[in-house]
Amino acid sequence: MTALLITASDLCRLPQVTLLDVRWALGDPAGREHYRAGHVPGALFADLDTELASPGTVADGRHPLPALADLQETVRRWGVRIGKPVVAYDNTGGLAAARAWWLLRWAGVEDVRLLDGGLGAWIAAGYDVESGENPAPGGGDVPLRPGQLPVLDADEAAALAGSGVLLDARPGERYRGEVEPVDSRPGHIPGAVSAPTAGNLRPDGTFRPADELRELFAGKGVTGSAPVGVYCGSGVTAAHEVAALAIAGIEASLYPGSWSQWSADPSRPAVTGPWPTDDEPGAPAD
Repeated sequence: MTALLITASDLCRLPQVTLLDVRWALGDPAGREHYRAGHVPGALFADLDTELASPGTVADGRHPLPALADLQETVRRWGVRIGKPVVAYDNTGGLAAARAWWLLRWAGVEDVRLLDGGLGAWIAAGYDVESGENPAPGGGDVPLRPGQLPVLDADEAAALAGSGVLLDARPGERYRGEVEPVDSRPGHIPGAVSAPTAGNLRPDGTFRPADELRELFAGKGVTGSAPVGVYCGSGVTAAHEVAALAIAGIEASLYPGSWSQWSADPSRPAVTGPWPTDDEPGAPAD
């Protein structure tokens, strides 16, 4: 598998690349405006709500996977070509950009990486940014082959919480059910373990080293002896957790519907309170 992360200096040395700016955060509809104000030169804006997801429904959750035909059209418009790497970034430690990484890898695009540290790392390295908006070049030729990364549906997530390790990537206060800013019910899937995505990052917004991540996840019961799944609010920051697990050498399945789908089904139970522990720092919700 191609390296998952790339540094700003290594990105500068790539002769050809499709560069995606995935500026998105829950409650902030101004992602495109942030991109236009300043982005890595040559980057295209990738709209998480309309290009990296289908319109959300009660039954499917807030960010269901896009239809394959729509995603194929999108990557061709972006100019994604066979043998040409794709690099995604944001300005929140990869919490949104990881959705692009995961979705394209799931769809069979082989060389997809995250700019470690995102826009902040680019600027800190002394590189320039540009303003305005770059038009999508078109001409992409990558054929998509969906299913290259494992996924879970609601029933499989429920079963995995008993037979393996199901990680809840939301902030601890949402896991415990103390607050629920957007979904229909508070709490978490029975048996899920709290593992907020902020724990995956160092203070500068780069990923923690593989050995630290292995230690972190071992403390959550992830030892490599049982399957691992991840969910969050709507399948966005859970992709960041899947990336962190991959850096640690652990394969994990993503539950795309996540809590937004689970909590909307009154037949599915919701548990509140800490179990077994969730004293890690929180992370932006999704």
